Amino acid sequence: MNQERRKKIGRTIRKYNHKLTSAQVLAIGYLIVILIGSFLLALPWASRARVWTPYVDSLFTATSATCVTGLIVYDTATYWSTFGQIVILLLIQVGGIGFMTFVTLFSLFLRRHIGVFERKILMQSAGTMRIAGVVLLVRRILIGTLIVESVGVLLLCTRFIPIFGAGKGIYYAIFHSVSAFCNAGFDLLGGYGGEFTSLQSLSGDVVVNLTIMALIVIGGLGFLVWGNVFGEKFRFKRFNLQTKIVLVTTACLIVLPAIALFALERNYAFRDMNTGQAMMAALFQSITPRTAGFAGVDMTTMRDSSQFLTMGLMLVGGSPGSTAGGIKTTTFAVILLGLYAGARGTNRIIIGKRRLEDDVVRRANGLLTIYLTTICLATFLIATIDGTPLKETLFEVVSAIGTAGLSLNLTSSLGVCSKLIVIGLMFVGRLGAMSFALAFAEKRDNPPLDRPIERIMIG
Repeated sequence: MNQERRKKIGRTIRKYNHKLTSAQVLAIGYLIVILIGSFLLALPWASRARVWTPYVDSLFTATSATCVTGLIVYDTATYWSTFGQIVILLLIQVGGIGFMTFVTLFSLFLRRHIGVFERKILMQSAGTMRIAGVVLLVRRILIGTLIVESVGVLLLCTRFIPIFGAGKGIYYAIFHSVSAFCNAGFDLLGGYGGEFTSLQSLSGDVVVNLTIMALIVIGGLGFLVWGNVFGEKFRFKRFNLQTKIVLVTTACLIVLPAIALFALERNYAFRDMNTGQAMMAALFQSITPRTAGFAGVDMTTMRDSSQFLTMGLMLVGGSPGSTAGGIKTTTFAVILLGLYAGARGTNRIIIGKRRLEDDVVRRANGLLTIYLTTICLATFLIATIDGTPLKETLFEVVSAIGTAGLSLNLTSSLGVCSKLIVIGLMFVGRLGAMSFALAFAEKRDNPPLDRPIERIMIG
């Protein structure tokens, strides 16, 4: 009888699941993870003072961790207890590589069959366009994550153990390695260099900075790219087109902004550093806005032009199928290529011996339009509700929807309504604006009715 009842419940659940789209399942899954995390963080055991944390603040922190953003209301090291920090760390790990990856892990452990519908969800979660081999890809993601984060831990231990001791040093190394690889931006150095200072107290430490930067870049490129790179044995000519676009765009978005930041801030934010430290700080500040959220210098001391450049980097973000957010490097590259093609009077984008699909520019521009519209609306609402300065508000909004985590010290001063808006932005940024829109789109079985074409003038 019990077995028949379990089968009936299983059939009911599967029937209900298939009424949902893959985007809706992902949205609901992340929402459940966030709600569980917010409940745990609200408990007295999660804070050092052993007091109940206001729920909107625990919800904000849980969303920021699950959506691997890094915006914080309280300093992670000084406010949250070890229990609270571990909850945040687990949320970062689940949010970074995707909750569906963990669901698949448990299914494989229990030897449960992964159906077609589950594979479609995994395909969207992992950022791949092929349903074949998606379970194998998830296994590689899990193994690759373990290897990369472990190497990061070993490297960080060489610096954290001498500073904090063996136990604390290992714990700090694990936390920061996971946070950096998942592009989360949470840190535990508030008790060492001061609250909300991020990595500023270790801005001159070569090992820590290079390790964190490497983890950010590796996580931001994504396993689809690394799988192709290793599969083709680092032979660039044999990489697929997406890998080539990601690598070239990423390199440009690291090197060019680093040069610009060095020139802009050498006599400002970097004035107390020697040339080597200033160069490393410029490189760090060109990498971390790509949704990582760590700060090597005080962002409020940087010039307006540098802050504007940082907002642009936060909006672009990382690459498809990675732990990073933003519109993605491929979208940015397609928009630029589309502008170049348009200037030449054609709508065809040719790269090497390949031509991109015809509507890719339209989809890229549509995605950028959604992000910019959301940014403008959210900035208007927060500035109206809380009366916050426009520049700081815009920076906060771009950081939230790009899941970047950098701030001009505005987060902790936001009111409840504004925090809820930022929470929504982080959630949209983690899912992706297009996926979020699809989660609420009405399913239509009938094809749309065709209409006569009418021309209008543009520009």
